[in-house]
Amino acid sequence: MDKKRMIKVQEPVIRLNGVHSVGVIGDPGCEGLGTYNMKVYAGALEESGRDDITLIAGDLVPAGTEHYYQMIQEMTEALAGNDVYTLRGNHDTGAYSEYFGLKNYALLAEHFAVIVLDNAFRTFEEEGLSLLKEVLKRDDVQQAVIAFHIPVPNHFILNCVSDEEFSRLKEAYGPWKEKVKYMLCGHVHSRFEDCVDGIPLICTGGGGAMIEDVSKEIRACDVEHHIVHFYEEGGKLCCRFSDLSDDGYGRERKDAVLKQKLQETVQGEMMAHLKYLMFADRAKRRGMEKIANLFCALAASEYYHARNFYSVLEHPAAFTESVQTFVPGEEFEYERLYQMMGEYASEHQSPLAKQAYQAAAAAEKEHASLLKQASGMEAFSEETIYVCPICGYVMTGSTAMERCPVCGGPKRQFEVYENK
Repeated sequence: MDKKRMIKVQEPVIRLNGVHSVGVIGDPGCEGLGTYNMKVYAGALEESGRDDITLIAGDLVPAGTEHYYQMIQEMTEALAGNDVYTLRGNHDTGAYSEYFGLKNYALLAEHFAVIVLDNAFRTFEEEGLSLLKEVLKRDDVQQAVIAFHIPVPNHFILNCVSDEEFSRLKEAYGPWKEKVKYMLCGHVHSRFEDCVDGIPLICTGGGGAMIEDVSKEIRACDVEHHIVHFYEEGGKLCCRFSDLSDDGYGRERKDAVLKQKLQETVQGEMMAHLKYLMFADRAKRRGMEKIANLFCALAASEYYHARNFYSVLEHPAAFTESVQTFVPGEEFEYERLYQMMGEYASEHQSPLAKQAYQAAAAAEKEHASLLKQASGMEAFSEETIYVCPICGYVMTGSTAMERCPVCGGPKRQFEVYENK
């Protein structure tokens, strides 16, 4: 029988021989366990597999039901490259202990300790604080990380425990403060480093949840999904962040049969998406708003299916470099493919196909132009984009006309995309 990677903690103090490093993953599941999010978590598990053990810093699941715990457990068992320990986040309610055991415990590695405390409800339990004291006073513990989910008060965010709760924590570790080398937390879907009570605070929430703006200083666009490595170097406990590549996980792409079937599935889902949208348009024109609404919802569902399947296959460049990678495809379409197909349609007396290719070619040329402008993301200045719903031509706020220059559709029908 295969060894279980996800550990159910049953003893408050666990000695881990041969462990010299810990990979920490924050907040993988609080926004849902769909494939799109789980690809990030899969990449995080691969990266943390470089360490001797992994610790998940809370919010494994969106809600604490057995269904979600079973999902995250099965996913972790299939992907983890080392033993995985957890601490409880505010989403990890309900059946948490049935799956993962004790909520307050300590891991004693070769030359440091990780002391896990439950503060999922913004309070530290007396059981955890007593354990903290017990471990820190040990002679064989000279370096420690105190790990919990919700941050203590800091210089960056207000979403943290109260000053009173932090005082309780400080009172517990106070006599052995020199042993506490780091405090570690999650909860915030970003990352930052701070110093509180003279101790480095490491906040990591980039193991699956969508990265969010935290403050003017910490913007989502400046933070990548990531994990944290704690490791020994020259007898000293150190830490560093590792960004996760958008292309970091690709196991399924290596299976030729599965890859082909996934590609076919994406195409099928996107075709269903298009068919439902087109039927919704027909229903709207006949005044059947409820039917149109149903088919718009079905179309959205098919798109999200396609996105999940495509995310397994996707082979993207780094985000800051990715916009320019879309330009060659657009140029190929308007310079060669659509021109060639338009000529073919003309030669074979297929005027509707010819018209569609010509209109698309004109739009693709504008796509390429806008994408080139957007390659320098911070410098891109277009606030308003218009799309003609008749032929798909794209215009900006400065170039929009009263009628579409390709098909003549009126401006009042243009779809407007504004930066609000």
